[in-house]
Order: sequence, then C-alpha cells, then structure tokens
Amino acid sequence: MLPSKVTHNKAGRCMPVLLAALIFTGCTSQNPQTPAVNVQGAATGTSDYYLQQMQQSSDDNKVDWQLLAIRALLNEGKIPQANEQLANLPQTLSDTQHQELLLLQAQLKVTQQDPVGAGQLLKQIDSDSLSKDQQARYFQLLIAANQGRPSLDVLRAYIAQEPLLQNPADKQKNIDATWQALVQMTPDQINNIVINASENTLQGWLDLLSVYKANSSDPDMLKAGISDWQTRYPYNPAAKMLPTALGQVKNFQQSSTGKIALLLPLSGQAQIFANAIQKGFNDAKNGVQPQASTPATAQSTPAPADTAGPAANAAPTDPNAVVSPSAAPTQGSAANPVTAPSGTPATPPSAVSAATNQDGSGSPAVTDPGATSPTAQGGNVAETAPPSSITQVQVYDTSSQPIDQVLAQAQKDGATLVVGPLIKTNVEQLSSVQTPLNILALNEPESVQYHPNICYFALSPEDEARDAAHHMWDQGKRSPLLLVPRSSLGDRVSNAFAEEWQKLGGNTVLQQQFGSTSELKQGINSGAGLRLSGTPVTTQPQQPQGVTIAGLTIPAPQSPQPTAGGDTGGNDGDVDSVYIVATQDEMALIKPMIAMRVSSRNMVQIYASSRSFQAGSGPDYRLEMEGVQFSDTPLLTGGNPALLQQAAKDFNNDYSLVRLYAMGVDAWTLANHFNEMRQLSGFQLKGETGTLSATADCVINRKLTWSQYRQGLIVPVS
Repeated sequence: MLPSKVTHNKAGRCMPVLLAALIFTGCTSQNPQTPAVNVQGAATGTSDYYLQQMQQSSDDNKVDWQLLAIRALLNEGKIPQANEQLANLPQTLSDTQHQELLLLQAQLKVTQQDPVGAGQLLKQIDSDSLSKDQQARYFQLLIAANQGRPSLDVLRAYIAQEPLLQNPADKQKNIDATWQALVQMTPDQINNIVINASENTLQGWLDLLSVYKANSSDPDMLKAGISDWQTRYPYNPAAKMLPTALGQVKNFQQSSTGKIALLLPLSGQAQIFANAIQKGFNDAKNGVQPQASTPATAQSTPAPADTAGPAANAAPTDPNAVVSPSAAPTQGSAANPVTAPSGTPATPPSAVSAATNQDGSGSPAVTDPGATSPTAQGGNVAETAPPSSITQVQVYDTSSQPIDQVLAQAQKDGATLVVGPLIKTNVEQLSSVQTPLNILALNEPESVQYHPNICYFALSPEDEARDAAHHMWDQGKRSPLLLVPRSSLGDRVSNAFAEEWQKLGGNTVLQQQFGSTSELKQGINSGAGLRLSGTPVTTQPQQPQGVTIAGLTIPAPQSPQPTAGGDTGGNDGDVDSVYIVATQDEMALIKPMIAMRVSSRNMVQIYASSRSFQAGSGPDYRLEMEGVQFSDTPLLTGGNPALLQQAAKDFNNDYSLVRLYAMGVDAWTLANHFNEMRQLSGFQLKGETGTLSATADCVINRKLTWSQYRQGLIVPVS
C-alpha cells in the first residue's frame, strides 16, 4: 500500500493538466459556429441578418448568403439595395446558384411591373432541378407574370403550386386564388379548354365550376351539389379545404323576412320619391305586377307612349334631401353641406321628370368609388322574388324622428329586416347606429364601409358609367371620349368610367364638358359644332393588394394611368367612341353639333346614358338619334311590357318615377335574398332595374340593358 503522502503528490501533479483541459474545452465551446446556409430553402431571416452572415463568411457560402439577402431585400420592398447586391454577385456561379439567381431576377421584374421580362427569365429555369420551396415560388412568379389574367396556364400553375405549400394559410390563399381565376374565365375560355387525361385535379375544379353555375341561384341546391362534388373528388385539394366563397355557402342560412320595416319619408319634399318606391315594393309583395312571358326582342315604338303627361305630384322644392351628390344639376344653387355639394332649384310640377332624374336614373343615388365590375361572374341568375301573403310590412316615417329612434322602434315591433332609409343623411348615420337588424339601405354614403348587416341599393349614374365602360369595351372600343355636364355629376361620371376602363386594361380616357342648353344652342347657331377632342381624365383608382404565398410577395398588377396632356386636337383616329351623359333636350343639340364637325364617313359610335331616354321622344327625335346606343333599366327597355304599361299609367309617363317604382320592386326581391347578396360571392338577381350583384361591401351593382335607335324604332343591341 502506498503512503498517503505519495498519493497526494500524484493528485497534485494531475491538477494542472485537468485545469488546462477544462480551460481548453471552454475556449473551444465559445468559438462562433457558422450557421448552415441553404440557398434552396426558405428565407425566414431578415435582410440585415443575411447581409451580416455574408460579411462574416469567407468561404464558398458567401454567395449563398448574398442570394438569401437579395431575396429578403426583395420581399421587404428594398429594391435599390437588392439591385446593388445583384450587381455585386460574382460572374461564376454554380448551377444551383444560377437557378436561384434567375428566380430572383424574375421576382425583381415582376416587382418592377415588367411581366414580359419576368416570363423570359422563367423560361430559362429548369423547374425539375428546383427544391420544393423554389418550385412554389416559381409557380407564383408564373402566375404573377400573367398579370392576374385568368387562363389555363394560370390554373395549372396554381394546381401545381398547392401540394408544395406547407402553411395552411398559404394553401387557403392558393385555393381561393384558383377558384377566383376559374370563375373569372369567360365562357369561351371554359368551352375551349382541352386537358390531359392525367389532369384529374383540373378536371375536378372544372366540374366544381359546373356545379356552381348550375345551382348558384338556389343556396340549398348549391349546398347539396358541393357535398356531392366533395364525395366524387375526395382527393381534390378543394374538397378538403373549400374556397372561402363556397365555404360560406355551406354555412349559409336564409334570412328571415317575417316582418319587414320599410323606412321612407312619408311627408315633406322627398315624399314623391318615397311614394313611387313604396308602390313598387307593395305591388311586388302582393303579386299584382304583370309578368312578361318572354323577353321582348324589339321595341317598334317607344314605351309606354310618345307623349308625356303631367307629373302626378309636384316635385320637391329641395331634392337635395334625397338626391345624392351624383344627381347634381348642371346649373345648381349654393351647396348644402349636409346632404350634397350642390343644390337643385325648385321646379314646377310639369318638370318632375327632370328634377328627379338629374342623375340619369331618377333615384336618390350616390357614387360608389370602390365597386367592383357589374359584369356577371356566376352562372344562373335568380328571378324576381315571388309574392308573399305571410310577410308583414310596416312603414315608418323617417321625416318625423331621428333614424336611431326609428330603428329602435322597428326592433321593438319585431321587425326582422329593414328596407331603407332613403334620405342620404340618414344612410350616413347608419354606421354609428348599433342595431342587430339587417338593413337594405336605399341609398349610399359618401364613403362605403363594411358592415356585416348592411347592404346599399341605389340607382346611380356611376353604376351606369361603369356598365357603359364594360359594354363599350366588349364592342371593341379602345379610345373613348366622354361628353359630360360641367358639374359635379360630370366629374363623378368621368371618374367612375375612367377607373373602370383602366381596370379592364384600357389607357387614357378623354373628356369634354358642356354647359347649359342655351350655350349649346349658341354653339349650333354659330356653326361651331363639337369636335371629338378632350383632355385626359386624371384618376387615382384604388390599387388591389399584393399576395404573399410561400414567403414570396407578389405585388398586384397596377392599373395603367392616363398620360398627362392637353387637348388632343380632334378625333383624327384618337377617338373611336363617345359616351354622352345628357338630357333629351341636350342630346337633340349635341348629336347634330357632332355631325357638323365630323363627316358621316368618320362618325364614331355614340353611346348615351338613361338620362337621354324620356317619355315624349317623338319620331323626329328617334330619327335624329339614328345609331345611338343607350342604356336603361330592363323595365323601360321592353323587359316587362305589361308592367311598364301599368307603371307608366300610374305615374303619367314620368320615366323618372317609373324607375323609382322599379327600384321598389327590386327592393322587395333583394329583401327576400338579403343573406345571399350579403354572403354568397357571385350571387345575382334578375331585377327590373338590371341584373343585380353585390360587391364585397354589399353595394348592389346593376348591369343594364342596351338599346339602339334604328330607322325611327328602338331595338335591342345585338
């Protein structure tokens, strides 16, 4: 046995060695570890982080860090910094790095609104060599390079991208975008699609569209159709995660119309408007309105008569209380700061039509700056709601008490749905009133805000202008000129038309403003005529938001902006169509004035709003308007001749009040389909004021019918 002294000495000699080892180990553990870099993976870090790693890296990984930094810079919108890093990349790259570079360059082109350049870069990429993360970005860039235009290639890109996405939110965005692209395709595109036998997922999507179109007017049938489709296509991604719009269908519940509160001004200056709407509403409810068996194919004589009788009631002395800013007259009085920027002068009883139709439709309407296109996107269109002997309707006078008290009383009385109010200021107040009742307002506020229980229904000249833009675009026109009153009405119509035109892909829209009838008469007497020239309409349409999927943010395609400039100096090929917003008297002067300056050989197609279509248009006027196309409500253009004859008799051929009567009829139909309009994307109704659809904010849009003067007759536009 060794002495204890020897043992202690050995231990003492070992201690320095152990301490050195521990110190060495501690120093080793404190050395920074270089993180792994994967240029083909997801870039979840910030650009600052990747740039820092690039600075600290001295090996081959430096280029990978630089590529990740460029991707992060692009996603963060730091375009100049991204360009700088792209310029500093070495000339020699590996195949993997080169493929990533092409993706980044394509993303930059998309961000710079250069889809052609992006497409050329994407064609150089071997998608099979990409990682799943890169492939998801690749397909998103392919979609963006198509600028949101629905096509078979876009559908295939969405379908190929979906299984590559891991985040459920990204998957839902992909499915929603696939469905949106599908429903936006034209009938010709759908009918001409040819797919491969192996494209089962695409076939499933096309069948889902067929189910939707066949049943879109009946929520219960649509629910059953979707469930059946999910059974037949259990492996389709949409069967597991329905598009949001169709998910709303599955959860849809019909609104209750057991008791409707109809809110109208029963006294005062707006009573004349309310009476027409109330009669239309009651006639539709009671089923007393005649129905046409088939749509009219031609109107050989103006309906309902060539001679306008006196109005049934005197016009209100201040229609500002009900008529919106869009209904401003060309020559108005001082502004009313509460209801509208411009006033309307008092008019005698014989001029009710002109007073109530300042907006071209006769309704108390306002502008809808954010409305989407009224063009149909769905399939079937639901018909007018049937009469009901069960529904109770109680009318409340909004001219006698504040709107919040009226709503509270309606709720206390057991109302399940509110139709109205009509006065614009009352509609403006709805956003601050707390009520659980569903409300179909008969006007629009200046600025529409989303409320889950409110829809807005108004006959608006802005609606007509947007519809005219679609109609003219579909007829191949690309260089329109607007002839509008020198007033707030003209400004609003011009802006609405130009914004919609740009959404369709058009460029500059020209406008020319005209003054009073006396000014027009001076022009025609002097032989000056009207040149087809104008100045560009300058608008700032609201741009859609970009989409971020798989860590890649793709900006929404920007609407082209009109170029700055002055008078174009004449048509000389610059103008191929004219849209005129004018009264019948103004049209009788404007069209001949155009003919004075433009030869028949160079005459362009002329379009007009419903403002020009009034009772009393005799054969001379119809012959003078030869070739002019104009829009109006289906009721006034032959959609229901028996009902038109009855309404015209009731209102002494006052077309402005007949339009309000049609609005009342459609208000009944909308009330019976409130939840469909509120909840079901793409749902449409065939009404007396047009084909009705709703925006995301539940602003009701109308697609009008178009007629044309031909040899003294009024016929449908083919």
